[in-house]
Amino acid sequence: MRERSLRPQLSVVIAAVILVAFIASCGGASSSSGTSQTSGGSSAPPPGGGTGGTGGGTGGGSGTGTGSGTGGSGSSPSVIVSLTTYHNDLGRTGANTSESILTSANVNAQQFGKLFSLSVEGEMYAQPLYLANVNIPGKGVHNVVFAATEHDMVYAFDADGKSSAPLWQRSFINPAAGTTPVASNDIAEGYEDIQPEVGITSTPVVDPSSGTLYVVAKTNENGGFFQSLHALDVATGAEKFGGPVTIQASVPGVGAKDDGTGHVVFDPLINLQRAALLLLNGTVYIAFGSHGDFDPFNGWLLGYDARSLRQTIVYAPDADGAGGSIWQSGDGPAADSAGNIYVLVANGDFDVPDGGRDYGDTALKLQPAGGTFRIIDWFTPFNENELDEKDFDFGSGGPVLLPDQPAGPPHLLLGGSKQGKLYVINRDNMGHYRADDDSQIVQTIALSGPLFSTPAVWQDKIYVGALRSSVKCYRITAGHLTLTSEAPGTFGYPGTTPVVSSNGNSNGIVWALQVDQHGSGPAILHAYDANDVSHELYNSDQAGDRDQAGTAVKFTVPSVVNGKVYVGGGGQLTVYGLLLH
Repeated sequence: MRERSLRPQLSVVIAAVILVAFIASCGGASSSSGTSQTSGGSSAPPPGGGTGGTGGGTGGGSGTGTGSGTGGSGSSPSVIVSLTTYHNDLGRTGANTSESILTSANVNAQQFGKLFSLSVEGEMYAQPLYLANVNIPGKGVHNVVFAATEHDMVYAFDADGKSSAPLWQRSFINPAAGTTPVASNDIAEGYEDIQPEVGITSTPVVDPSSGTLYVVAKTNENGGFFQSLHALDVATGAEKFGGPVTIQASVPGVGAKDDGTGHVVFDPLINLQRAALLLLNGTVYIAFGSHGDFDPFNGWLLGYDARSLRQTIVYAPDADGAGGSIWQSGDGPAADSAGNIYVLVANGDFDVPDGGRDYGDTALKLQPAGGTFRIIDWFTPFNENELDEKDFDFGSGGPVLLPDQPAGPPHLLLGGSKQGKLYVINRDNMGHYRADDDSQIVQTIALSGPLFSTPAVWQDKIYVGALRSSVKCYRITAGHLTLTSEAPGTFGYPGTTPVVSSNGNSNGIVWALQVDQHGSGPAILHAYDANDVSHELYNSDQAGDRDQAGTAVKFTVPSVVNGKVYVGGGGQLTVYGLLLH
């Protein structure tokens, strides 16, 4: 799963109320998306504050709440939404279709730009999350944006810039007592993928119904290395449900991390928790890969009860082999309305055709069963051996579940590889493996470069941001994608994961972060017309230094909600919106 390597020789309770407008608009298809759409367009009544619980919650209600400010415009959105999980929903489509403030007419350098920035300690690999109308004890009701950093810090800020000071902040380290983030050199000499420290890498997940934010932190505690699952009260930052819990795992197997007794064990130092968390039906799912493919390692997918933090699911996709990372360039496991979970397993051994159980370079459809997963279906590219040997991971591009399609196979999955291919897979018949070609799946698309990102979906359009490529728009018809427009310019490493905002079927805008200056220069925010991405509406370089973001961090994803765009970076959360004139 090496992040930088492109050369062969380098080796729920569901998180929010379902938004009817989002489901109805996706794909121009039927009224059911088939992907348990949540979060990105959810209305959010106020969680009531208080340590250990948030009496109000959202439950299954449909209240819309009222906004507390929308930047320079002074107007209020018609629907207050929350963004509580990576890429907006469980299908990982990246679409917020309840954005009534930002339009294709006012997103330009004259009317739109940087409103304010908020200081954080460490780099933000995690996507900012947003919860509306949170009752903060002693501070009143606020729309809250959450930021998590590699310095093992979680911040809750007023999302509308009423104050630059955090509403609360939580640190998982205590240097005086010997607890710090993990230094890059502690992982391996010369390790470069995440510098200079590793703390919180993945995007957390918020459960509005209980008022809880779940986050995984990595720490060095007096020379011992740990990863822990924390459940934080969204109103106070206090630990809930008896947390944190130390992450441990073991399954029968003779794989790379065999402990000598016929079991494969979790390694808290080498295992990297890159993929975003998934909250589904009362379980928090956590996926693991490795840092830089440093051997020996095995990938994992673990489940924890969201209310007790008890471990309930343990699975290693390459338990008798090596590798099997689930990292997906930061994308999380995806889930459909039937409760099936989809992950893309990266480089590793693959022996299923020979009767084995190792699923390297494979898309898996899973269901929880008896403390592990039952494999419902799967797909492996015909050249899996080449992908493994040349470090061309299938699974470097994260999974997306398309909304129900009106023609052709109704349920589709997208996933990509470092070889520069996008795979269109029928989720109802994934095709398993053919030795000669991939003709059993719906379509394979050759991209302009490797895919280290997750596509976005709006109506009947797919937006893809591969490495050394521009953002490209494909139209999907009867299950097949056709290129329709291409944005100006190209993105360097690692490409970009776009998101989309719209007001139902109108004012669609594709947002993309250019982060090829990661660690050395600012991120650049781009906005394109979603109907024709060759029309760039705005970028943050157009007004000189006025709109400059913080230092770029690779794999970061912007969050667009209630008239503002939140951009994580090194030491800074930058907030964009309509300017006062």
